[in-house]
Amino acid sequence: MKTRRHRLWIGLNTAAALLLAAVIVLMLNYLSYRHYYRDDWSRTQRYALSPKTIGLLESLEQPVNITVFFQPGNVLYEDIHNLLREYQVHSDKLNIQWVDPDRDIALTEEMAVKYQVTEPNVVVFECGERSEYERTDEIAQIDASSGVERIMVFRGEQSFSSAIQGVVQQTAPTVCFLTGHGERDTENFDPRSGFSGIRQLIERDNANVRTLELSVEKQIPADCDVLVVAGASQRMSETEAELIGAWLRRNGRLMVLADAGRVSGLEQLLRDWGVRLRNDVVLDPERTMTGREVFVSAYNRHPVTDKLGTTAAIFHLPRSVQPETAMARSADRPQVTPLAFSSDSSWSESQPEQSPAKYDANTADLPGPLSLAVAVEKGATAGLLDMQIRPSRMIIFGDSGFVSNGGLTGGDTSLFMSSLNWLLNREQLMAIAPKPINDTRLKLTRTDIRILFWSGVWGIPALAALLGMILWMRRRK
Repeated sequence: MKTRRHRLWIGLNTAAALLLAAVIVLMLNYLSYRHYYRDDWSRTQRYALSPKTIGLLESLEQPVNITVFFQPGNVLYEDIHNLLREYQVHSDKLNIQWVDPDRDIALTEEMAVKYQVTEPNVVVFECGERSEYERTDEIAQIDASSGVERIMVFRGEQSFSSAIQGVVQQTAPTVCFLTGHGERDTENFDPRSGFSGIRQLIERDNANVRTLELSVEKQIPADCDVLVVAGASQRMSETEAELIGAWLRRNGRLMVLADAGRVSGLEQLLRDWGVRLRNDVVLDPERTMTGREVFVSAYNRHPVTDKLGTTAAIFHLPRSVQPETAMARSADRPQVTPLAFSSDSSWSESQPEQSPAKYDANTADLPGPLSLAVAVEKGATAGLLDMQIRPSRMIIFGDSGFVSNGGLTGGDTSLFMSSLNWLLNREQLMAIAPKPINDTRLKLTRTDIRILFWSGVWGIPALAALLGMILWMRRRK
């Protein structure tokens, strides 16, 4: 009787202990679900989000739909999947759909028409009526020189956060293209002279595009966020130049694409802001195919170019654009930063009509490398930025043909749109640093591989047999 009672008591104790353990496990799971801590322990912190991105995600008030058009075998697929999973941790406003372009053909075609996607492997962001997409070369820098694609730099967070910020903006900015002086036409579809392609790119990035003729409107409208003077072939009047100068001093944003051999009437205004348009043509015999274009992949450190890596832009008979060295060094002078350079083998040809063209140190020719684009900023001190006062900004290119319809390559598009986004104050998230990928590779010789193979096939079983023999012999004794 006593034994039965003792066994019953032991059984009850065991059941109570198991029940208590189950309750503790459930409580721990509940607490870990409600109060958890996440951290990225990877060496490069590839998926760890910056405070700027976390703040953006936590401030979302509207749903953002993300459609990933990527083939599962793509080298970026896993990185994009892991990064977007981190995004969802910080916001329940993100709806992510994965589409395999090779399998979901009907859906892919439908989405391509809806979002105007012209290439595979893109990530589309949509909020309300606004949408934009990020291409592979905007998400990462990939090296395929060895025959195998390797990710060298991962810019996923920078690209995705900028895209989300772009589609959630309440009001779209307005980009005004100046007309009336032979400028490039945003309604022209001609491959060589038209600018319809760049207009579509700007509108795809949720900005409005309109034309502006100062001789008619007499002023730059208040809703003009950026004024673009693209390839003017005729000199504008002094009155028009003064209107642009006054608007620029009132914290305006200006982009000038100045072709070689042409006078737009803005030359003196640009010199007042520390920029000199040289009357020359930059030639580069080593970075060209026909002698008329210059391949540019050398960039200075600047928010405009930090995302470009070594992506090449192609300028067509550009002129050099340089900081004005004779400008007074006052405390409030504009800050002029060269953006893109020709190579060491280039030179500034001051007599482009001569044939054949050659560098002559006894003339006004200058040796390379030469600046082909500059960024100008005035009023961007730390104190002013804290007070949210908008600084004046300019981007000046020595060529307009590099973004004509027939010249829109990946590098040309990236350089132009990055410049425009900087002028539009969309560079807040450009400060998110791209993450270099350091692959740890184990290099083995043929001998090392043979040793590893035979160690696995014979070494481990032999070791197990030896231990078994030792134990058997010890038991016999």
